[in-house]
Amino acid sequence: MTDAFLTNLAFYVISFCVIAGGIFVVSSRNLFHSAVFLVFTLFSVAGIFVMLSAYLLAAIQVLVYVGAVAMLMIFGVMLTTQLSNVRIRYMNEQVWPALLICAGFLALLVYGLTDTPFATGNVAAPVEGAKAIGTLLMTKYVLPFEMVSVLLLAALVGAIVIAKKD
Repeated sequence: MTDAFLTNLAFYVISFCVIAGGIFVVSSRNLFHSAVFLVFTLFSVAGIFVMLSAYLLAAIQVLVYVGAVAMLMIFGVMLTTQLSNVRIRYMNEQVWPALLICAGFLALLVYGLTDTPFATGNVAAPVEGAKAIGTLLMTKYVLPFEMVSVLLLAALVGAIVIAKKD
C-alpha cells in the first residue's frame, strides 16, 4: 500500500465520521446525545485539519469549539432537563416578537455579509503563525469575531432563562 492510498483512506474515514456525526446531531431525539455527537463531529473536523497540516487550526478547533462551545451546549442541556417534564406547557405566546427579532438579525447578517471591508467570496491569503492570526482577528475580522461572541452570549442567556425556576 502506498502513502497516497493510506492518506486517501484516512481522509475518507474521517470525512465519513464528520458526515455521520452531523447526521446523528440533527436526527437524535435526545438533546444530550445530540451534543455528544456534536463533540464527535468537531473532533473529526479537527482530524481533517491535521491531515491538511493546519495544526494551529486543529488546536483551535479542539480548544474553542470542543472545549468551549460544545461544553457550553452540554451545560445548557443539563440545565434544561426539566423541559422533558410532562407538566410544562409547550405553547409559545411570543411567536410574532420572535419572528420580528429573527428578521432583524437576518437583515443584520445580510448587511454584514454584503457591506464588509473583508472579502467573503474568495479564499484569503495564507497567514503564518498565531500572532498574525490574532492580529487579523482583532483588526480586519473583528466584526465577525464579535458577532460570534454575541451569538454565544445570547445562547448562554437563553439557556439560563429557560432553566430558571418561576
